[in-house]
Amino acid sequence: MKQIMITIWMLLLMAWTPTSNSITISGTVYSQEDNYALPGVNVLIKGTTTGAVTDINGKYSLTVPSEGVTLIFSTIGYVKKEIKVGKKRIIDVRLATDVAKLSEIVLSDEEAPEIEKRSLSGKVSGVRVRGNKRMNRTAPANDASYGQLYDRQPQPFNTEEYAAIREIGFLEPTKQPLSTFSIDVDAASYSNMRRFLQQGQNPPKDAVRIEELVNYFSYDYKQPSAEHPFSVNTELSTAPWNEGHYLLHIGLQGKKIPLDNLPASNLVFLIDVSGSMNSPNKLGLLKTAFKMLTKQLRAQDKVSIVVYAGAAGVVLSPTAGDRQQTIMDALEKLQAGGSTAGGAGIKLAYKLAEEQFVSNGNNRVILATDGDFNIGASSNAEMERLIEKEREKGVFLTVLGFGMGNYKDSKMEILADKGNGNYAYIDNALEAKKVLVSEFGGTLFTIAKDVKLQIEFNPAQVKAYRLLGYENRMLQDEDFNDDKKDAGELGSGHTVTALYEIIPADYQGESPYIKSVDELKYQNQSIKQNAVKSKDLMTLKLRYKQPKGTRSQLIVHEVPTNVTKWGKTSDNFRWSAAVAGFGMLLRDSEFKGNANYHLVEQWARSAQGEDREGYRAEFIRLIQSGELLAKN
Repeated sequence: MKQIMITIWMLLLMAWTPTSNSITISGTVYSQEDNYALPGVNVLIKGTTTGAVTDINGKYSLTVPSEGVTLIFSTIGYVKKEIKVGKKRIIDVRLATDVAKLSEIVLSDEEAPEIEKRSLSGKVSGVRVRGNKRMNRTAPANDASYGQLYDRQPQPFNTEEYAAIREIGFLEPTKQPLSTFSIDVDAASYSNMRRFLQQGQNPPKDAVRIEELVNYFSYDYKQPSAEHPFSVNTELSTAPWNEGHYLLHIGLQGKKIPLDNLPASNLVFLIDVSGSMNSPNKLGLLKTAFKMLTKQLRAQDKVSIVVYAGAAGVVLSPTAGDRQQTIMDALEKLQAGGSTAGGAGIKLAYKLAEEQFVSNGNNRVILATDGDFNIGASSNAEMERLIEKEREKGVFLTVLGFGMGNYKDSKMEILADKGNGNYAYIDNALEAKKVLVSEFGGTLFTIAKDVKLQIEFNPAQVKAYRLLGYENRMLQDEDFNDDKKDAGELGSGHTVTALYEIIPADYQGESPYIKSVDELKYQNQSIKQNAVKSKDLMTLKLRYKQPKGTRSQLIVHEVPTNVTKWGKTSDNFRWSAAVAGFGMLLRDSEFKGNANYHLVEQWARSAQGEDREGYRAEFIRLIQSGELLAKN
């Protein structure tokens, strides 16, 4: 079946190719209502499956066969528009808001039993039954370059997998005074969520990890002092979605190391070239991403390329980073086909990384895949132990996810966590640029490892508290002082943000979030006098290790109960609150309070700031898309 699909794809791709009469059309798509640039708009040549997608600034570029073709511009929440190509080579378009009900994508009744399968997380794969017309619910992904041709390949059904998330509820400090968790700098959930919304779908609830949405963005925190590789920043104000509650914002700012001062890198590109990667938004986009990364390398860096499909092999032996054309030529020759023996590829990549190990350098395997791989003779547990073992030797693992339809998010997140690395989802070339160019140091160079936080709340000031997100990063309280316990890594220039919603001790009335527990028979729960006299809201403790270190260092930071009025808070505070509120709406969280899309958009607009790269403007557009989907 897979070979048949590949053949069909190749035939479709050959159905139209540029000729000597081809012309290139470019332009920008705006909202007619507010003249705002629209990212994620599909631009199609009418009567074909050939097109492009607008980038984060609403721009597109498309090669068409002649001046007589018609272009179709469409995106969720806007009226579709057709424009005939004439003599103009720059065509700007304004789309009107569509107030009509969004069209539904449905599957036939007879196909439902086969398609409505559950993933490992226990969630339905994202299809529904209504009527008797069959259409694919999975829309096409963004093109690798936003302007090159791509072929819209249907997926037989959605087999994406996400680990179940059970939101953390409110806890009482008299019973659970400590909150302990590992930092998380991953941002894969955000770009994956964006992919769903731009295709006119709500993301699965378990695909929305609130901490990754919040940490997708950088924040304007103070730079660290010389003593520690990161600074600690806190801010307290009212929770905008729950009257009478506080919201505590905690931010870490990693020290930014100039590119020229970064240690030498020993990188192994581990690339999935199995049949499931045979798509422009998978292997095609992967090549574009790794070429961007290659252009950041220096003479002192080394690159090797390992591929795996039915078997694993080395396609580029260790090569100096300044031989960029050699590296890019090797990438360009990659082709997809065959089954997926991921375990053999990982073992070979680590073997090569060990052989080329650079003392006091950055030794890292970069795995690029859609996650749809088996591991051969090894078990999942065995592979995880291998990655943990290599981590202790100083070889870290970064995971880059590509594609849609059969994407295995749950598997890739675990691999990155075990490998002392980070995890990103690449849905378009601009995301590749963000991860591998703009955030190059943060993605690949660790400045602190095993970073843990432990908060002790003062019960005289706090009735109950709740950590937003970080469900899969929670640690046991005793893990905080255990230097053998793995935790998250912080890269050069990275920021990490965490939010706590707090019910203050003087909160009036009964809270629906606090569950009653019978009084204890054998012990008393009392508050110390020094806590009653203290103005401390909490004590924040952090532990971290140097990248090559084995013993952790401790930072203690006391946070007073100084509540800033919402209107006087920083952009950092209001922006993180808006992103968290949006995440709760997408998850339909029981803790969302009075949050709604209109309010979340207001909070975001008040904190958009300078926004040089346009990421925050794009987020505001995603809020609008989410609201339209929620209404229909």
